[in-house]
Amino acid sequence: MTTIIGIKINNRLETAVSVQEILTKYGCIIKTRIGLHEEINGKCSPKGLILLEIIDDKAAVDIANELCDIDDIEIQQMRFTY
Repeated sequence: MTTIIGIKINNRLETAVSVQEILTKYGCIIKTRIGLHEEINGKCSPKGLILLEIIDDKAAVDIANELCDIDDIEIQQMRFTY
């Protein structure tokens, strides 16, 4: 099974360090990581979106649970079976 986790970050300046610490902790099970953010009038938006492809189903639950403890972010998941 493949799990895709979407992380919507509403305040990048306040949450980036906490999110990065968790992503680093689980770095070995993150197959793909895509970061998206908007640029407004030449400046980075305070909001962003990170998409993760996770290769370990149990670890996908663990990483999502840890991310949910951070304020100002929203988590969504998709699971695909083969």
